[in-house]
Amino acid sequence: MNTRLIAARVLTRVIQDGQSLTAALEANLTAVELSKDKAFVQALCYGVCRYYYRLDFILNELLTKPIKDLEIKALALVGLYQLCYMRVKPHAAVSETVLATQKKTWAKGLINALLRNYQRDQTNLEQKADALNWVALSHPLWLTQKIQQDWPEHAENILFENNQQPPMSLRVNLSRISTEQYLQQLTELAIKAVPVDCCPSALILEKPVAVELLPGFIDGLASVQDVAAQLAAGLLDVKPGQRVLDVCAAPGGKAAHILETQPQLKELVAVDIDSNRLLRVDDTLQRLNLPATLITGDAQMPQDWWDGQLFERILLDAPCSALGVIRRHPDIKLLRRAEDIETLQALQQNILCAIWPLLAPGGLLVYATCSILKQENEQQIATFLASHADAKEIIIEETTWGIKASHGRQIITGTGSMDGFYYAKLVKNALH
Repeated sequence: MNTRLIAARVLTRVIQDGQSLTAALEANLTAVELSKDKAFVQALCYGVCRYYYRLDFILNELLTKPIKDLEIKALALVGLYQLCYMRVKPHAAVSETVLATQKKTWAKGLINALLRNYQRDQTNLEQKADALNWVALSHPLWLTQKIQQDWPEHAENILFENNQQPPMSLRVNLSRISTEQYLQQLTELAIKAVPVDCCPSALILEKPVAVELLPGFIDGLASVQDVAAQLAAGLLDVKPGQRVLDVCAAPGGKAAHILETQPQLKELVAVDIDSNRLLRVDDTLQRLNLPATLITGDAQMPQDWWDGQLFERILLDAPCSALGVIRRHPDIKLLRRAEDIETLQALQQNILCAIWPLLAPGGLLVYATCSILKQENEQQIATFLASHADAKEIIIEETTWGIKASHGRQIITGTGSMDGFYYAKLVKNALH
């Protein structure tokens, strides 16, 4: 099976059907036997998604009319990506991509001509692409404008960081081993890593490695988790004997970290609307040998699953646009639409209002997203505070990470090697 054809089929699922890149790769990589071929398919798919808007612009410059067959269009983008960004020998990139058209004989000449014309006119085409800001930075126009509007001083850096390969970060299980001890074990295996000042449990690897090569991974000594996501447990400040609720808990990294941080909780309840995603939470907790109550339920309707006992701590990791993790999931640029933001905004506010009554007086709720949009973050907290007299914001007194927002604290994508994240802390006051 031609690896470029498989990549084109994966990309067609994403572009045409709106499937996530992760799901499309999972479904199609079973046909690939060699691990190096799997890695090549993944590199092509992630690369085309990352630079889709730039490649698509160049492709349209080369065409006299659109390509109706989306698999062939995806193949053309795969060919251009190899020539623009990969170290594949140009003649191999062209000939192998042409071969991938297989029985579609009409497409052979088209792909061959497109790729050779690009090679001939590369400088001119690249200059045209770079003349338009959103094309040069390979983001949809609406998203480019939204980021520029929210973060005029940081926009160019955010857009640049979104196109970079993210680092692999580890969360050391501090209930089992110190960060220094684990770093020593990595060093003995010639795996280079550095600690992170703002997060005691975090290590950032110099180069990604397969998890099975990490010392004690199977036994739960470490987990893979971005540094920004690791800050949640510390902000929640859990104490022995408390009951904790993790809302929208999948895939379970933050729940596990809370349990590692405070093994003497009365109970941790992890809720997610998707039963399949909740299985991932179960897998995570089983590997780490951590106890929790898992519930499949809609966070907007806690009356359907809540037992009536209040929680002293709630982590609400709200469903969001995920625009802070584009570098990990570049297909977000293709899948997310401008109109999605308002829908998500309404959902976030609904969940926040529905979950608030579950918090005990004096209890703390941490609101988190992996978004960089103010609409989903500080504006949500402002709206909530205006309508809840028993809610008070606790200022996150922090100087080592993030930017102080009008409410809460925002991490800009790429700063400190972290994903784009937002946190706010709310305490419930007893009303007299």
